[in-house]
Amino acid sequence: MKKIIGITSILVLVCVITAVINPNFLNPYNAENLINWTSLFGILSIGAAFVIITGGIDLSIGSVVGLIGTLLPYLLVKKHWSIASAMTLSLFISALIGWFHGLLITKVRLQPFVVTLCGLLFYRGIARWMTQDDVQGFGNDYDGLRWLATGRIKLFFLGEYHLPVPLIILAVIALIAAVFLNKTVWGRHLLALGRNEEAARYSGIRTERLLILAYVLCSFLAGIGGILFALDVNSVQPSGQGNFYELYAIAAAVLGGCSLRGGEGSIFGVIIGTAIMRVLYNSINVLGISTQLEFAIIGLVILVAVTADEMLRRYRKL
Repeated sequence: MKKIIGITSILVLVCVITAVINPNFLNPYNAENLINWTSLFGILSIGAAFVIITGGIDLSIGSVVGLIGTLLPYLLVKKHWSIASAMTLSLFISALIGWFHGLLITKVRLQPFVVTLCGLLFYRGIARWMTQDDVQGFGNDYDGLRWLATGRIKLFFLGEYHLPVPLIILAVIALIAAVFLNKTVWGRHLLALGRNEEAARYSGIRTERLLILAYVLCSFLAGIGGILFALDVNSVQPSGQGNFYELYAIAAAVLGGCSLRGGEGSIFGVIIGTAIMRVLYNSINVLGISTQLEFAIIGLVILVAVTADEMLRRYRKL
């Protein structure tokens, strides 16, 4: 709880400072855009959180976003599949990717870093080969489908502001994830696995199944994110779609209270961590800071978060 209060305070502080320096930070267009992108990245970050809670890592998130985001318009426009069939296959493939990662980690005993790093390269290559590096788009025939990522809902109490549809999707996913993690026996076992895998195994927990489940959830949510990102931009470049998105997801999860050592995590904290990452990025643009510093700032944020987590662990042992 103290971690969540702390990062929420940081989020509020960054928002206040940015708004004071440049009031345009609070205009409806910027606010809606910020909420929209926070929601999209939040979905990826929740998936990353499940893997990090087990003590693992998934470096392939961005490439899964790119592959699924490329596959959907390819099936719809180039192959003339129905929306239901294309969506079903895309999400099935994303879940299958996570299952494959989990099998390699649990059965072949490969390190998660190696497995998902290879996945990062492999899925990007497949997306580029499948499309011959051609840009994929949905065109005007799928405006109804694109509403899932670009739609805005007008509520009377918001005044000039509108509620982005991805925020609703994130809220549903976050609620399900929070209930799973905190209110079910599988969630408690997942946390126990992250704290001490060997002890969890000796206590009767089926650790291999839980590890596979964590990677399936991560890749499945990356697939949902890939679909929404593709629908949002409407023009998908296979070589660039989703690049470095795994960094945003991992950083948001760590900022939100997920320990890289495993065994700790909060879904609400992950969402706040995602908001901090997007607000920082938005502040760079609003305040006129060079966007070339974006990755430097992200790297610094990750370093500070990991350092703080290590210092906190040492303090608790005293």
